[in-house]
Amino acid sequence: MARPDLETGKKQIPIQRKTETDTSLKGTLLSVFGLGLFIVISWLSVFALYLSRS
Repeated sequence: MARPDLETGKKQIPIQRKTETDTSLKGTLLSVFGLGLFIVISWLSVFALYLSRS
């Protein structure tokens, strides 16, 4: 079987591609945790207000 790198005399260097999904998913995870924390803090503050008035 013929090897193409011998015919041209150049070795093929594998190209490493960086995927952007890793960075995007890290940002998404951070955003979801931030939003969840905001919802929990808001809920607890409203609940504490309810308990203090009743």
